[in-house]
Amino acid sequence: MACSKLFSGDIPELINKIIKYLRYDSKTLHSCILVNRLWCRLAIPLLWEDPFLHYKVVPDFIGILLHNLNEDDKTKLNEYIIIHNDLFPSNTLFNYPSFIQNLNTSRIFYSIGKWIKSVTKYFIRNLSDSQISNFKKLIWRSLFLVLIKNEINLHSLEIILNDANEIEFFDEFLELILQNPNFIYNIKNFNFRTYVDTTEDIIKFLELLHFNCKSISSLHFRFLSYYNRNNYSIIEKVLSRIIGSQENLRIISFANSSFPLYHLLLSLRYLNCSNTLNTIMFYVVSFENITVLSEVFNQLNVLESIHIVYCYHLDSKFIQQIKNIYKPFKLKSLILSRNLGIESIKFLIQLSGNYLENIGIIGDDRLEQILPLIIKYCSKIKYLNPIELQVQNLYLLFDLIKNITQNLNYLTIGLSSYNGYDNEHFSSIILLNLGQILPFKLEYLNLRLVFNTNDLKIFLKNSQNTFIKKLLIYNYIKYDENENILPYIEEYIMKKKRVKYLAVLENSGNYSFDKVEVFQLYDIQIIYYYDLIIDPHRYIEETYLK
Repeated sequence: MACSKLFSGDIPELINKIIKYLRYDSKTLHSCILVNRLWCRLAIPLLWEDPFLHYKVVPDFIGILLHNLNEDDKTKLNEYIIIHNDLFPSNTLFNYPSFIQNLNTSRIFYSIGKWIKSVTKYFIRNLSDSQISNFKKLIWRSLFLVLIKNEINLHSLEIILNDANEIEFFDEFLELILQNPNFIYNIKNFNFRTYVDTTEDIIKFLELLHFNCKSISSLHFRFLSYYNRNNYSIIEKVLSRIIGSQENLRIISFANSSFPLYHLLLSLRYLNCSNTLNTIMFYVVSFENITVLSEVFNQLNVLESIHIVYCYHLDSKFIQQIKNIYKPFKLKSLILSRNLGIESIKFLIQLSGNYLENIGIIGDDRLEQILPLIIKYCSKIKYLNPIELQVQNLYLLFDLIKNITQNLNYLTIGLSSYNGYDNEHFSSIILLNLGQILPFKLEYLNLRLVFNTNDLKIFLKNSQNTFIKKLLIYNYIKYDENENILPYIEEYIMKKKRVKYLAVLENSGNYSFDKVEVFQLYDIQIIYYYDLIIDPHRYIEETYLK
């Protein structure tokens, strides 16, 4: 009875909560659309919150968006393409643009390119490269005109500029935003990354953001390392004004070892930030000339989460500043880079204790000193990513995994390259010991090893009670019929449905599961290996910075 009421729409509040829970499962949401009108009405807005998210597939939604163009703008498209209902439907069931909340300029850029390749049969003639470039710009401009016209409630804006081509498109975007500043008025999450020098446009846009948006709660920026120092100074001051003007800034991340952070850090002392900021990430930052840490951190009243990822110069001066902070230093993530002093690492591990939830460690002789400290002080590790371990440290690593089994959820373990016998011995020890100490459930397991069938079989048997949502296997041995691991994975993983997403690759690229059609029968999604990887920076961004 309850089930029939659910499907008939008699419990709309419950259905709404269930469907919102599926927000990031586009496959299931598409199925929900087909159930009935209510389910369709609830699922469509979620699917359209971020339509460019899956930019690697053919973006058919672009034609749906362009349906909303006025006749004058469609006339401009007619110079390049035959308007057809297969491309631009004559009518739509919903005002789809109104649901869009998240935009990423780089994804839009690549989506347009992919869409244009898919519709070449509708070109009125063969277009030259320059004509295709102009057509891309017209589509880009047209899409933003549709979004501006529909006055979308933009929640998240990511401006990612990877090369000179994207800069040209950014110029078009900037021109439109200067004419329609309300478009960015309600942004909550702002991410700005550029790897090309376009200082004038950056400053112009940041100034516009400063004057027109006071609602940012999550702020991230990263600039290339070879900007002129004077340009750095100008950008830093504009960013400082943006930080100081926000009314509810909760999350901020600093990136780039060359970018000056002095004024940016000091701007966190403003009253708004001191009573709202709860999360800070330092990513590839040099602390060599940063001398205001204790001054700033002592002013932050609600700070709950600090993340240090691949940073430099965690030296005695840095440690002394941390010692001068009289509030708890709640370090949640410590992803170590090379050449850090062992005493600094020891201090941070002991100071953090059970605050520490994510750790990345690089294998060297110091692990014999580091791992026992983590075992002793840090029992709540969720994300563990040891790199370049040596055989003599493996049993310490196993002890650590046993100690954090209740919390461990993401584990990457294995080789960084294939160097022969030692790596085979290393891999064998891991496969013979790891299976029996894994928790009953893992969100993510990435094994980069030399797999032989006997050791793999033992690992799979020992870990058969563990469900792994995302399993990645990188095999460093080239394909050999005598060492074919696919049948064992089918027998012990696929048939028993012990994973939801699977990626398997070997170092010569000779096979991967996306070519093995039989495994599709088990309702397990086969993903390309490098698309499924979750590195420390991505994990922290997705877990703490959204």
